Amino acid sequence: MPITVAAHLDYETVQSCDLLLQIEAAQDDAQRCIQSSFTTTPEIGSRTITGEDGIGTRRWLTAGPKFLCDYTATFSVDRPTTQISQLVAGKVAETPDAFTKYLMPSRYCHPEAFFALLGTRFGTLSGGVLVDAVSHWVTDTFTYDISASHAGTTATESLASCSGVCRDYAHVLIAVLRAAGIPARYISAYAPDVHPQDFHAVAEVYLEGQWHLVDPTGMAQSKDILRIGVGRDAADVSFLTSYGSMLLKKQTVKVTRTDAT
Repeated sequence: MPITVAAHLDYETVQSCDLLLQIEAAQDDAQRCIQSSFTTTPEIGSRTITGEDGIGTRRWLTAGPKFLCDYTATFSVDRPTTQISQLVAGKVAETPDAFTKYLMPSRYCHPEAFFALLGTRFGTLSGGVLVDAVSHWVTDTFTYDISASHAGTTATESLASCSGVCRDYAHVLIAVLRAAGIPARYISAYAPDVHPQDFHAVAEVYLEGQWHLVDPTGMAQSKDILRIGVGRDAADVSFLTSYGSMLLKKQTVKVTRTDAT
């Protein structure tokens, strides 16, 4: 399925500052780039580095006093649909070395705060059945509210309010699954059916030797998700991290299905 992305960032800075930007979709076997363009106004040189777990690309830039950035791309997404509920959990002690960090507490996800919920609401469920049950519970229970959280909101706080945006939904799912001994990581992404259109956040779970995408907001299907990067939580894969004060003027994201070119 061809997916086209157009992202526009318009910021001002108090003074010249360094930025770490991650808005370009990753390239892998499941999502192949057909065409892409990355431009800044004024034109700024950048240094690219690899994203977490070798997935995606980040750019270091120095911007100011104005920073305008445009990213457009068309990707062919060919990712098989997996029935999560049919997957079996592996032994926690056999988690691959590189993925052990996705069982641990992180800045926004504290699994220990979810042990009681796990036991009382999901009982003896395990593996893909548990993943499916938790994801649907978050979808059905939480209210999507852009004013209910902020950049520092944790999964524990989101659980208390049962509200938030896509990053909060993903954080809660990740925290519950880590509490159950299932490696789970945060995914920044683009997806065509997200409302309102913006950078999107979903989760990935490690079952039967592979990572599987899960969107607890219920807005995106794995076959339509275009991954940007991965991390323990939102802190690892922010689309923009600034080392200086910045003022948002305008930001738009448009993601559509399109004919192959």
